Amino acid sequence: MSLKSIIASTSLFLAGAKALPSNVSDFAAAYSLIDTYDASNWLNKFDVQAIADPTHGFVNYVNQQQAQQLGLIRNQNNQVYMGVDSTSHLDPNGVGRNSVRIQSKTAYNHALVIADFAHVPGSACGSWPAFWMVGPNWPNQGELDILEGVNLNTYNQVTLHTSPGCVPSVGAGGQSGTPIGNADCGANGGFVGCGVQSGAATSYGTAFNANGGGVYAALWTSSAIKVWYFAARDVPANIRNGNPDPNSWGQPQANYAGCNFDAHFSNMNIVFDITFCGDWAGSVWPQSSCASINPSCNAYVAQQPQNFGDTYWLINSLKVYSV
Repeated sequence: MSLKSIIASTSLFLAGAKALPSNVSDFAAAYSLIDTYDASNWLNKFDVQAIADPTHGFVNYVNQQQAQQLGLIRNQNNQVYMGVDSTSHLDPNGVGRNSVRIQSKTAYNHALVIADFAHVPGSACGSWPAFWMVGPNWPNQGELDILEGVNLNTYNQVTLHTSPGCVPSVGAGGQSGTPIGNADCGANGGFVGCGVQSGAATSYGTAFNANGGGVYAALWTSSAIKVWYFAARDVPANIRNGNPDPNSWGQPQANYAGCNFDAHFSNMNIVFDITFCGDWAGSVWPQSSCASINPSCNAYVAQQPQNFGDTYWLINSLKVYSV
């Protein structure tokens, strides 16, 4: 479409036409950058949360001063490193392994969130890292788990947790992942949620890192929630150049539609954490191969610090665009 026709179409709209032409999205800038989080401003834009783990993990979330003194949060070659204690032998009945949990100072309502990872926590028995978004008064204002897994997983799991009544369908164009969990994201008080397991064996943990890192992108609108994973070599040029176009990205891993998302998701903050055992990693421990090493998840995590040297995030950037 020529510039003249664009101007003409826009003039018609301003003059009272009901809608712009259907192809207006081809030239309209749909996504505007709201926030960039990177090594230059990370700790100015996140709160380090020294709180009791809501998921009952064998973890001790330290405060910002402790995290920096212990080297658990630091800038590393213009990237953000966030990791866990990988040297201390602990009492399995004690407070848990030192780690960090951070939450963005800003809450969002609808967004395109794009995280560029050089490294995510490796697949390790007992570990449970997550990159996610959550509203206050859980689960009534929603939770979107974008990158999450436990123990030796290499397949990512995207999950929605809500108050009862959000029963999503698969959106137009389908999804590459496989539904798991509940049909109603709010069943069981939202605890289980409605998940989608990735079909990509390199979408999480050690395999993700061996594949060169990559990008996760989550699109949250009134009508859909979608999540894409791209290996570093496959990241679309429009993400790299700061002009993201989800319409060009192909089939997402997860493609939720058919729920009243505005009634179930609002004022969500961005969270990164690494916990151990607890409500998920601990609950599936007995059925995992990890249990053959030690029947107790807590005891394993307490006594095997050397196995968590790869349990860290290394983040190039996190960008949030308006939608």
